[in-house]
Amino acid sequence: QVQLVESGGGLVQAGDSLRLSCAASGRTFSSYAMGWFRQAPGKEREFVAAIDRGGISTYYTDSVKGRFTISRDNVKYTVYLQMNSLKPEDTAVYYCATKTRSGSHWYTEAYQYWGQGTQVTVSS
Repeated sequence: QVQLVESGGGLVQAGDSLRLSCAASGRTFSSYAMGWFRQAPGKEREFVAAIDRGGISTYYTDSVKGRFTISRDNVKYTVYLQMNSLKPEDTAVYYCATKTRSGSHWYTEAYQYWGQGTQVTVSS
């Protein structure tokens, strides 16, 4: 059982930056890839970014490439999402998740454990 708690969301203006954090429980944190997803009102949950177990390989959806950076600290059991040059289109609830199942990093069903989400709102 893995527990995840996101934090760092808020209301910002377009062009601003935020850093989201996801604190994880469990001694097997480093055994799993981690991902960030987001869901805007009226839209399906969307893959944002993922990072492998060792924090070496990262993956991003096209719309955030060059603006967002995912990282992890396996000592602190924490995953981060640095969000720069935010756009109104980034407005959503952001969730971190633990990838315990096989499948592509963008495949939602590959992630078994999810946090409660943190709201990011970007005004124009």
